[in-house]
Amino acid sequence: MPAIEQPRVAQLIRETRQHLNLSQVKLATMLGVSFHSINRWENGRTQPSPLAMKQIQELLEQMGEAGEELLAKYF
Repeated sequence: MPAIEQPRVAQLIRETRQHLNLSQVKLATMLGVSFHSINRWENGRTQPSPLAMKQIQELLEQMGEAGEELLAKYF
């Protein structure tokens, strides 16, 4: 999986969360990470680990059409 630039990762996390209508806390729970991780990713302070990116990609695959659009846009 190719690396995504930091500003695009932040945008991906935010858009995924918005499509799912989830808070940062709820998305963190779904991905098995802390709220602080989601917050840092979304604000561009850090990037998800390769494992977390794989989980995000799998989540997008489960989202159906909206997820497919995000996969095409970011991956």
